[in-house]
Amino acid sequence: MPHVIIKLWPGKSDEQKAQLSEAITASFAQIMGSKESSVSVAFEEVPSDQWMDQVYGPDIQAKWDSLQKPPGYGPGRE
Repeated sequence: MPHVIIKLWPGKSDEQKAQLSEAITASFAQIMGSKESSVSVAFEEVPSDQWMDQVYGPDIQAKWDSLQKPPGYGPGRE
């Protein structure tokens, strides 16, 4: 625990993903007091033309009250 899933548009390099994975792992372990070996990180690339239907609607808008850091975009959010 935990398993972190990052949804993003395609186009980021493997190096960028590796750096982000390392930063998330280290931060989680430090802040939450767990071992880095217990953290896993995955990336799901979602094309920009599918973002609203596949991510914004089900993962952001439908769960707005549980977001710790809401986005500054979307219907009614501009």
